[in-house]
Order: sequence, then structure tokens, then C-alpha cells
Amino acid sequence: MKKLVLRFVTDESGNAAIEYGLIASLIGVAIILGATALGTNLNSALADLSAQTKGQ
Repeated sequence: MKKLVLRFVTDESGNAAIEYGLIASLIGVAIILGATALGTNLNSALADLSAQTKGQ
């Protein structure tokens, strides 16, 4: 039983999968934040352009 617990504690085969999952989630969050910021800026620019064309 002691060997089984020791082998379980020293096993590192799942670490790579967890690290890849964390990296993928961070990339996903960065993409979402970037797309949100771009959408907000684009919406603001188009609203300004629309206001300018209505004033003419």
C-alpha cells in the first residue's frame, strides 16, 4: 500500500495536460478581452461617423 501511495504522489504524467489547459484558457481570455475592446472602439467610431453624417 505504501508503494502505491508513493507512486501516486510522484506521478507527474497529468501535469502537462493541466498546463496546456491553463495556457489555452489564458489565450481564450486574452482573445475575448481583445475582441471586446476592439468592438467597443469600433462601435464608438461608427457612432461618431453616424453623428457626423446626420449633421450634414
